[in-house]
Amino acid sequence: MINKKVIIIGPAFPFRGGIANFNNALAQEYHNRGDQVTLYSFTLQYPSFLFPGTTQYESGEAPKNFKIKTLINSVNPFNWVSVASKINKEQPDYVIIRYWLPFMAPCLGSIARLLNKRIKIIAITDNVIPHEKRIGDTLFTRYFVKSCDAFLSLSRSVLDDLSMFTDSTFKKFIPHPSYDVFGNTIPKEKAIENLGLKPKDKHLLFFGFVRKYKGLDLMLQAMSDNRIIDLEIKLIIAGEFYDDKIEYTDMIADLGIAKNIIMKSDFIPADKVKDYFCAADMITQTYRSATQSGVTQIAYSFNRPMLVTDVGGLAEIVPNNKVGYVTSQNPTEIADAIINFYTNNKEEEFSDNTRLEKKRFSWRFFVEGLDELMNSVKK
Repeated sequence: MINKKVIIIGPAFPFRGGIANFNNALAQEYHNRGDQVTLYSFTLQYPSFLFPGTTQYESGEAPKNFKIKTLINSVNPFNWVSVASKINKEQPDYVIIRYWLPFMAPCLGSIARLLNKRIKIIAITDNVIPHEKRIGDTLFTRYFVKSCDAFLSLSRSVLDDLSMFTDSTFKKFIPHPSYDVFGNTIPKEKAIENLGLKPKDKHLLFFGFVRKYKGLDLMLQAMSDNRIIDLEIKLIIAGEFYDDKIEYTDMIADLGIAKNIIMKSDFIPADKVKDYFCAADMITQTYRSATQSGVTQIAYSFNRPMLVTDVGGLAEIVPNNKVGYVTSQNPTEIADAIINFYTNNKEEEFSDNTRLEKKRFSWRFFVEGLDELMNSVKK
């Protein structure tokens, strides 16, 4: 029995990255409960000159339980009319649009405006104020927001930011669900072996693409603390550099911590993610700014302790001194937490607590929250 017909607009396989992973997992949950779900993804997401990485795509097998239609060209207005026409013909109960960057506002906002007026449109807003600001951001975001009926944010800070663009009462916060798409937890010893690491070493993990707002420089400064050097703690940096890599390698050399850094500066394919998380003692996210982060939910899926800075929505996802630490952006305070973690043998305690805490981050709860929000909208 099909309950609803749902269309999700946003990047999906073979596009890589957290938003694509999220959309694939969300579609899977709709399928699991018997809904008919289709993902409308991109033929062109970013022009190559706007994309800082090596490739926008990943290898592997496409999901089998739902349709992915790669149809949207982000810069072609004629395409937007065609895509909206195709969606209208499918007559969905509602359309979910992922919004994460003002660059996408003309495309996504125009498609939304061209949909049949009876179709409910909900935006999942990862950000409405971008981490890296540009001229026109506010104008573009307002254009998109005005095209939607309801809004779901993944952090309370983004929910607050929405008030700058709409006075709609049809909005709510539901935390980012825990990922279940990267495989099962494996023993730490096996993960360390898979990565060719030394079994006796202590390993922290900084995971994901590197940009200024993610604060890798803060983590490197913390790693230069003599107490951390004395404990011979290693930091694994696993992810592609969207900033100038030389800036960070020079910093590592200047701080004299090269022997404590393990650099894996390529995109990490989905089937290797579990190795990095399961090999790490603790996941570190020393962000300068944030709304929410998929990295914390990957950490939850593998029951890994976390260290996050007190920015955006990170602290509401990582209870301090329960599943990890919430610190300021001061490198000394970051180092203090790391030393506390190792000298007081906190790994097992925090890991056990993640198993309990992650129960509030289920995909079923998330989809039910979307239902409640959309049922409140009358069209």
